[in-house]
Amino acid sequence: MEYKVYFEKFKNAILLLILGIILFIFILSKLMPSIQTIFNNNKTYKTQVTSLNDKKRTLETLKQDAEKKAKQTDVITKKFYKPIISGSDTESIITDQLQDILSILRANMIKARSIDYEYDPGDDSFVANAGDKYHVCRLTLELIADYKAYERFLQDLYKHEHYLDMEQIEITPYEKNKKILLINMKLKLYAQK
Repeated sequence: MEYKVYFEKFKNAILLLILGIILFIFILSKLMPSIQTIFNNNKTYKTQVTSLNDKKRTLETLKQDAEKKAKQTDVITKKFYKPIISGSDTESIITDQLQDILSILRANMIKARSIDYEYDPGDDSFVANAGDKYHVCRLTLELIADYKAYERFLQDLYKHEHYLDMEQIEITPYEKNKKILLINMKLKLYAQK
């Protein structure tokens, strides 16, 4: 009996509690697919972020490799000077290249104290191993320039379209004016026969 009295007293509260539990279960059942979708999307997002970071690292590595290959290719892709008329002697073939070097000197306002020539030097590996295919001229240059002009000269030599070899460079500042350089330089010019 007492139970009926208590039941009557708390009947509204119990019904409200049961209704709340049913409503909670209904809302939870409706939200559960959305919650699972959110968790799945979050997991997919984390996986894709990790994959993106890996691909970024791979891309950076590939870019660095491409830059290294491009730098190596710059040296390799320079062509040997090929004269229009073949069959001439070394002096006449190298003259065009020598004119290029002299014009670079003039363009950078560098004074040449002396220029010595040595055609087809015996210690050159091209002459020793492929002398029938290449002409070689070793230039021994004594130059006077300031730092900036010599820097531009070296940059122009680096950009020169044909293969050449800077064999030796000695730089000494002028005693009376340290801004002026006395430069001894050996440069090899190559041409195909």
